[in-house]
Amino acid sequence: MQTKITKIDKDQPEYLEIHCYKISDEVREIIAFVKSRQGQLTGTADERQYEIAVSDVFYIESVDNRNFIYTKDKVYETRHKLYELEEMLKEKRFLRVSKSTLLNLMKVSSIKPALNSRFVAVLFSGEQIVISRKYVPALKQTLKGEK
Repeated sequence: MQTKITKIDKDQPEYLEIHCYKISDEVREIIAFVKSRQGQLTGTADERQYEIAVSDVFYIESVDNRNFIYTKDKVYETRHKLYELEEMLKEKRFLRVSKSTLLNLMKVSSIKPALNSRFVAVLFSGEQIVISRKYVPALKQTLKGEK
């Protein structure tokens, strides 16, 4: 696949255009990657508010009715409910993998089976996230590109 980059003036909007004979898995993967790089979330850490790029988020977890955004180096608290975040991020390669966790699939280095029909996602940061058996079918569909 060839690539071509054209520089534009700052006052023009940036866009990505793909020319292809058919929408292959490779093209779908490129589209998913580009979509995952767009957007920001708001989080609080050390009594300060931050804008966090969605592409920097590894996973989001709900603990004791509080929601936390995990990046490579830092943890932020957010006021958004998990179901709101799930809706906001569903087009950005995030997937609910347990009752309390949303996972950024772009940050997963591998997935391996665990006990009781569960799986474990190993992230690029080295952390391991348990994928509950209830969410394994959705994960498999997503990885096959059916969702």
